[in-house]
Amino acid sequence: DLERAAAYGHDLGRGLVLLRTVPQGVTIFGSARVREGDKYYDKARVLGGMMAMNGHAVVTGGGPGVMEAANRGAFEYGGRSVGLNITLEHEQFANRYLTDVLEFEYFFARKVILTMASKVFVYFPGGFGTLDEFSEILCLMQENKMPRMPMFLYGKSYWKGLDKFFQTKFQKEGMIAASDRHLYKITDDLEEIVRAANKMGHPRVEENLYDQLQRQGKDL
Repeated sequence: DLERAAAYGHDLGRGLVLLRTVPQGVTIFGSARVREGDKYYDKARVLGGMMAMNGHAVVTGGGPGVMEAANRGAFEYGGRSVGLNITLEHEQFANRYLTDVLEFEYFFARKVILTMASKVFVYFPGGFGTLDEFSEILCLMQENKMPRMPMFLYGKSYWKGLDKFFQTKFQKEGMIAASDRHLYKITDDLEEIVRAANKMGHPRVEENLYDQLQRQGKDL
């Protein structure tokens, strides 16, 4: 158990060191299975470029699909393109559009760093992994375990069914409050996402928003 705990700590420690070299940016999640020419790949690539154009680092899981597209857009514009990769049995390999890359052994450590690296979260259509990343950060915000930051589900036609489920099941049966559904926004407007990032500003590395929580005796 001590050996395992040390391995966990090593994964987290390497991620935290990387964080101190990258300003908080925009973390973009989504399926690894989409390819160039898919509408969501193309939109993620555009968004990555728009973020770089406005001075925001783009952070992804570092793999193919939506992750590659977002990194590609930022990279092509000359912006900071960060990939926090993990080795899996299928689908995952580091894409070639990264200015900064770190390989993780453990999902939970990678998710902590993906979260702490961000001031805005964007979820393109994806599967179980994307849903896991969305629900975990949503829960942390709901319970005030992390700062409340802009959180977008991109693709109204894709995500509206999930929101309807939250409303007709979770909310109707008292499992969540109506206000909890205001923690995220479903949109088809890339400009809206960029405006939210611009409103958050450009904090310096030493002003990571999670440092404020730590000073208050809290942490992610």
